[in-house]
Amino acid sequence: MSTRSAPASAVSYPGGFLTGVGLLVRGVRMYAVNPRLALLGIVPALITGVLFLGAFVTLAYFAGDVAAALTPFADDWSGAARTFARFTAGLALLGLTALIGVLAFTAVTLAIGGPFYERISERVEDGYGGVPNPVEIGWARSLRRGLADSSRLLAASALVGIPLFGAGFLPVVGQTVVPVLGAVLGGWLLAVELAGTPFERRGMGLAERRRALRAIRPVTAGFGVAVFVAFLIPLGAVVFTPAAVAGATLLARRALGEPTGPAPAKPR
Repeated sequence: MSTRSAPASAVSYPGGFLTGVGLLVRGVRMYAVNPRLALLGIVPALITGVLFLGAFVTLAYFAGDVAAALTPFADDWSGAARTFARFTAGLALLGLTALIGVLAFTAVTLAIGGPFYERISERVEDGYGGVPNPVEIGWARSLRRGLADSSRLLAASALVGIPLFGAGFLPVVGQTVVPVLGAVLGGWLLAVELAGTPFERRGMGLAERRRALRAIRPVTAGFGVAVFVAFLIPLGAVVFTPAAVAGATLLARRALGEPTGPAPAKPR
C-alpha cells in the first residue's frame, strides 16, 4: 500500500508520441555526459544480457523443431504450404519470446542493479530540484515490491501475448499489424516497469503509477515503444538500460506535473 499520493495540484504536462520518444533521447544525453555512472548502469544489464542472449540463441536454434511441434496439422500438407506454416509459426514464436523476454530482461536487470539505477534516477531528479521528503525504502523491500510488480506485468504480457501469437499465423496481418501491436503493448509495460523507482521514491504503488501514466498515454506510449525497439537491437538492452532509467524518471515527473524542462545550471 502506498504511503503518499500525488499532490492534488499536480497536473500532467500535455505531449504526444514523439515527446515520449524524446524522453529516451534526453536520457541518452544525460548518462552520456557521465561515463562512469553509465558504466555502473551497464554492468548489471550486461550480466543479465549474457544469460538472456544465450537463452534466445538456443530457442532460435531449435525454432524449426518447436515450430514443427506446434503445427502437426501441417504434416500432410504440400512442401511449400508446410514450410510457410512452420516458418510463420517460428516467427510468431520468436516474436512472443521477444515480447516476454524484453520485459523479463528489464525486471531482472532492475532487480540486480537496483542501487545503481536508483542512483541514476536520483541524479536526474536532483537536476530538477529533487523530491521533497522522499520515502526511504530498503533494498530488500524494494526488491520484493519490484519482483511482485514485475510478476504482475509479465503475467499481463503473457495474457495478451498469447492471443497475439495466435494472430501471428494470419497471412499479412500476422506479419504487419501483430508486430506493431506487440511493440505498443511491450512498450507500455516497459514504461510502467521502468518508472517504478521514481514513483516508489514518492511512496506511490503500481496502481497509482498506472493511473498517472495513463493521464499522459501518448507520451508514455512513445517512450515505451522507443525503449522496446532500442532493446531489440543486438546489445541494445545492455547499452540503453541506463538511458531508459533516466528517461523513465523524466516520464514520471511529467506524469506528476513536475518540472522536466532544461535543468538549472549546477553551482560551480
